[in-house]
Amino acid sequence: MTQTIARRTSLYDLDLNLWLETAIAQLRIGNLENLDIENLIEELEGLAGRDRRELKNRLSTLIEHLLKRCYVKSEYDYAGWVETIDRTRNAIRDILNQSPSLRNYVKNPELFQEAFDDALRIVRRNQGYKSVYFPDTWQFSRAIDDILNTDFWEDV
Repeated sequence: MTQTIARRTSLYDLDLNLWLETAIAQLRIGNLENLDIENLIEELEGLAGRDRRELKNRLSTLIEHLLKRCYVKSEYDYAGWVETIDRTRNAIRDILNQSPSLRNYVKNPELFQEAFDDALRIVRRNQGYKSVYFPDTWQFSRAIDDILNTDFWEDV
């Protein structure tokens, strides 16, 4: 006779939003004994990772559009690229204002290189840009304040 032990399904597994509301309520009243610490830690780690991923994705999008604006000669597209550059810069500023400690993360040369490589791969795969030369390395300042404020295409 085989006996199976049913895994107890937690609120976390059934309804994440209700689990979050419950955890918040427990924290507010100091009910730490019943707090689901293991899943709370997992969620907090996920939040930290999400912000770093979001920052890298935004940086990659920004670099992609900077590359297009600097190297693709298409006055018809300039306004759209600059609009995307401005929106993306604002989004990155918002993330950094909300979490200033991420400034250290965004200053990481490896992060910039990964974001640049992603952006370069995207622009080079675009069929409309087959005749455009995109340099293998970033030709401008990598300082985050410059990335967020400099119109590099004015120097090209």
